[in-house]
Amino acid sequence: MNKSLFSLAIGGFAIGLTEFVIMGMLPDVASDLSISITQAGNLISMYALGVVVGAPILAGATSRFRPNLVIIAMMLAFSLANFLSVISPNFELLLLSRFFSGLPHGAFFGVGAVVASRLASEGKQASAVAVMFSGLTIANVIGVPLGTYIGHHFSWRITFGIVALIGLICAIAVKYWVPSLEGIKSASFKKDLKILKKPELLLIVAITSIGTGGLFALLSYIAPLAINVSKLPEVWMPYLMIIAGLGMTAGNLLGGKVADRIAPSFAILIFLSSLVVVLLAIYLSAENIYALGFLVFTATAAALALASPLQMLLIKNSKEAEMLGSSLGQSSFNIGNALGAFLGGLPLAMGYGFRSSLLVGMALAGSGVLMSLVYIYSFKRSVSSANKEVMIECGS
Repeated sequence: MNKSLFSLAIGGFAIGLTEFVIMGMLPDVASDLSISITQAGNLISMYALGVVVGAPILAGATSRFRPNLVIIAMMLAFSLANFLSVISPNFELLLLSRFFSGLPHGAFFGVGAVVASRLASEGKQASAVAVMFSGLTIANVIGVPLGTYIGHHFSWRITFGIVALIGLICAIAVKYWVPSLEGIKSASFKKDLKILKKPELLLIVAITSIGTGGLFALLSYIAPLAINVSKLPEVWMPYLMIIAGLGMTAGNLLGGKVADRIAPSFAILIFLSSLVVVLLAIYLSAENIYALGFLVFTATAAALALASPLQMLLIKNSKEAEMLGSSLGQSSFNIGNALGAFLGGLPLAMGYGFRSSLLVGMALAGSGVLMSLVYIYSFKRSVSSANKEVMIECGS
């Protein structure tokens, strides 16, 4: 693996670990700080808020600087914020540290995606972006289960300390392995914000925010579905989540390869359509525990396969403000996370069955399919030259 891309993957691993490991450690954090599980759940929401706020602001404000230096600064701030979680004496400070931890998340992936695509050989830009995202998906397979185990059997503070250390390792790796690239000297945050007036860019943000909500409507309520409908023993739930992480890893790499061969917009249409079909299959066969495992793998693969083509499409439609445009992907994914969890929980709260959240997931992913068709139809010329333009922009 290319050392430059590997160093970015290390950062992706650290970010993926801190974002998702908290979910498995909520009971331990709640017990240690004498708060309720519901209160502890705000630590997840506060991190997501940090991502949504930090992604466009930090990426836009730093676009004039060398991307490798920006990434180093982001990871140092990330490590400091996670170290603050280690030493937080109370819930309020921990909540604040989670917000600060989320701030560099979107900017790291936004700037990192541009760097990865610039360093890639012609026709391999999406695959290079997928390598960076592989760190995040591998974190779900290896890092999150291990971090949860450490947090449960030793201390959740140790887990956050490990995250801070990995962040420092990433910063050092980027310093020595990522070449110095020029920033956009003519950029200004005010000027960059003009890209938000572009209807095609806003449509991509909407596709991401709503379409990916289909996955989170599934994952947010996978435990009650698996335990009560599929009759999966509760002790086996971590293994189902590992299967989901493996699907994310496989889908991420697949998405990069597909987006290098066809226009990213068509790749998005294919993967979102696949997600709708898989969610329907889960709805119809949820009683079968083996089918559930296979279909969860397939659903997470289809959803994470969207990452690279969406990033390439954001970069393509953010000419001269690629850092800001690319960072919107992570903000949108986190909006999808919140939207899927909230809307998916409504039918459950109304007393409908455990499968009902899947119907919401199908509606969200299906809406993404419809919007993808609108994008392809409305911007035909843009779609037909998508791969060519991305190569030119990323190589310049």
